[in-house]
Amino acid sequence: MLTAATATSQAFIDLEAKYGAHNYHPLPIVIERGQGVWVWDPDGNRYMDCLAAYSALNQGYNHPRIMEAARKQIDAGITLTSRAFYNTHLGNFLKLVSEVTGHDRVLPMNTGAEAVESSIKLARRWGYWKKGVPHDKAEIIVFDGNFHGRTTTIVGFSSDDSYRDGFGPFTPGFKLVEFGDLEAFEKAITENTVAILIEPIQAEGGILIPPRGYLKAMEQICRENNILFMADEIQTGLGRTGKMFALEHENVRPDVFMLAKAISGGFMPVSVVTANEEVMEVFTPGSHGSTYGGNPLGAVVAHEALSVIIEENLPRRAAEMGEYFVGNLRRIDSPHVKEIRARGMLVGVEINGENGNARPFCEALKEKGILAKETHESVIRFAPPLVITQDEIDWALERIEQVLTVEAPV
Repeated sequence: MLTAATATSQAFIDLEAKYGAHNYHPLPIVIERGQGVWVWDPDGNRYMDCLAAYSALNQGYNHPRIMEAARKQIDAGITLTSRAFYNTHLGNFLKLVSEVTGHDRVLPMNTGAEAVESSIKLARRWGYWKKGVPHDKAEIIVFDGNFHGRTTTIVGFSSDDSYRDGFGPFTPGFKLVEFGDLEAFEKAITENTVAILIEPIQAEGGILIPPRGYLKAMEQICRENNILFMADEIQTGLGRTGKMFALEHENVRPDVFMLAKAISGGFMPVSVVTANEEVMEVFTPGSHGSTYGGNPLGAVVAHEALSVIIEENLPRRAAEMGEYFVGNLRRIDSPHVKEIRARGMLVGVEINGENGNARPFCEALKEKGILAKETHESVIRFAPPLVITQDEIDWALERIEQVLTVEAPV
């Protein structure tokens, strides 16, 4: 068995390439360990992680409080009970989530995709039991450019052909409309519309931010038409955009939240769906479940991870450090930058050019010690852990400027 003590980075890359499914195209770096915003490879090279596992590591790598909570629970000897029994930790976690979201009820799951799938089931049953939509006629409105996960149902309503190709037939019941177009949304509503499913900012779509007032207007339209407003804040929530939730920038209160990623600080898969009692009560015993959802280890870890976000005020830190980072990023005079889109510490740099290929820039940044990843081919995403300091940002900016100007890979 290869270990970091006996093998080089290339040996690990070769081993994974030989035995793993080739469904990813990672940058050629092997991460052995991490701390804060920094990671190291087996060869001793240090990098600043500006991806943060797609915003799962808002609290940074190896946060001592979360690590200690996980260790204590493992030492206690109870990591999994299933929901066939109660455990001593889940209730505390659910209570904290309820207080943070303002919703009465919390459904614990594991992954972001599970949270989205659970929300789809929730909206449909609510539509039949509460709104009176005819059986099997429920419609959910989704948005062009969306990314909600990789299950067959979810990719079925993606507008990206690469996510759909070869995976049909797909689940019916979804209407796709243009993101940011209020008129198109209103036209899509029918008497069978039970919900909308939306990301307040499309992170995978290229850090796409809708026009100001759009989300607030959608909330009002949903209220007028008895439609659930379901917010996927799996990437944008929990401090990333400078507020606890991205919807707070427009003072929007959804009927349903989907949260995952940073809710466990990158330690293990934990997700939740939250809603008020009148919505969540359509889930009855036997109608939905998860063996690992709500497990004691996950509940303890996620409770501490969420507490860290609150007590260290990471949303405010994201707002302050994001303003500093983006302000300086905009001062870089590069002919290769088409546009910079940002909110808090969620930043997209769109690359100019006929092909708008951002990957060579990400590869060049890697050589400078910065890990970023392209999204939708033309956008470099910068989303470091929210514990990043101003000195660390300055370190990164110096190298980013070199790659975008003097040493641009074009």
